[in-house]
Amino acid sequence: MNDDVPILDNHLHLDPVNGRGAEAAEEFAAAGGTHLLVLNKPSWDLVAEDDVGTKEGFRETFELTCAVTAEASERLPGRAWPVLGVHPGLISRLVERGHDPEKAKESMQRGLDVAAEFVADGPAVALKSGRPHYDVDDAVWEASNEVMCHAFALAGETGCAVQLHTEGGEDFTEIAEWAEGRGLPRERVVKHYSGGPIDGPIPSVIGDKDALEAAVQSGEPFLMETDFIDDPERPGAVLGPKTVPRRVRWLREEGYEDALYTAHVDTPARVYGIETN
Repeated sequence: MNDDVPILDNHLHLDPVNGRGAEAAEEFAAAGGTHLLVLNKPSWDLVAEDDVGTKEGFRETFELTCAVTAEASERLPGRAWPVLGVHPGLISRLVERGHDPEKAKESMQRGLDVAAEFVADGPAVALKSGRPHYDVDDAVWEASNEVMCHAFALAGETGCAVQLHTEGGEDFTEIAEWAEGRGLPRERVVKHYSGGPIDGPIPSVIGDKDALEAAVQSGEPFLMETDFIDDPERPGAVLGPKTVPRRVRWLREEGYEDALYTAHVDTPARVYGIETN
């Protein structure tokens, strides 16, 4: 491997309404980054409160994200792709506003239907879904799992991947089996914010040195991410745009050239069908 091998951040947010937007992609590129997967922020961060949870609100959220992703692409030596979907925390916001879990589930599934249109027609390459990473009651948990399984079914139909926002842990075999049961191979299911190797989906490993070293030493496919939020009130949260390029340099210095090729060329091609090289 040489310094020309691409550098992909698998999970980063760009906020064209409240944040830095495509300027953050310039910072990523200046540090050596080449490619991005840009996840839409939750709809409540981008659209009017009355539109949150509506098809119109979802569509506006996705259009804003596709536009800022296209702008980011122009500032990269490689390119950026949108990943669109519904944040699993939306169910709690809808329940707090008086929806029962069943109605909230139906709203979120309609949002995923809209996201799937952007995959089928372009330019998005994957869907985003999941379930709450915090304690919820049984009805909300069950409804959230049904939303996630709807995403798997849509992805199976459109031939795309799904990025998951879920609770922490190492064993997600059951989730991978749910995906396979709906026509989506487990290698097209990505667990966002992984702390190292996991069972079931492909881990998208947060840019922590210990987590990355564990992923590298596992010998299994993985991706790298920052989960940069692009929130002016929390600059650099979760990790800043420069982090993945810096971690790539560190891993290269540690002698992990083959693993870096896996994370930034082979695995993106396998999971998303995208070319970074």
